[in-house]
Amino acid sequence: MTQFAAKSTPIRDLGLGVFAVAAVVAASVAAQIATFPNLVPWYAGLVKPAFNPPNWIFGPVWTSLYALMAFAVWRILRLPSDSPGRASALALFFLQLVLNAAWSWLFFGAHAPLLGLLDIVPQFVLAVATIVLFFRLDPLAAWCLVPLAAWVAFASVLNVAIFRLNG
Repeated sequence: MTQFAAKSTPIRDLGLGVFAVAAVVAASVAAQIATFPNLVPWYAGLVKPAFNPPNWIFGPVWTSLYALMAFAVWRILRLPSDSPGRASALALFFLQLVLNAAWSWLFFGAHAPLLGLLDIVPQFVLAVATIVLFFRLDPLAAWCLVPLAAWVAFASVLNVAIFRLNG
């Protein structure tokens, strides 16, 4: 049994779960508002590298990543507020979540792969730093963010390639 189980109540856990899901869904929706109107013709017209995944991959991947993010942050939110490192871990998580949503506005909304690149590199660093801090608090929460870091690393390489191919 973990340290926070004694302080958890079903109502508190549910409220924190709703908050975690709402925060992650808000980031997803904010990103989609910038992305969808720019898929055609702008993104479709870009030269892409051979390793660019088919468009249908992005929806299922991001849905899975957002679900894992919500679960991970919910586990950290459930910890007592005075848990050492909790506040810093949450700050990093929410900062990377903001950068996650902002990337779509910079890359798709502004039609600027370079701006996307300027966002995604610190986003990756924050994702890794969040994993490190989460691991100290709740290893399962940290492991839930590893696929996010892997995908953002891949997306960073893809972003660089798209920038280089399109100037």
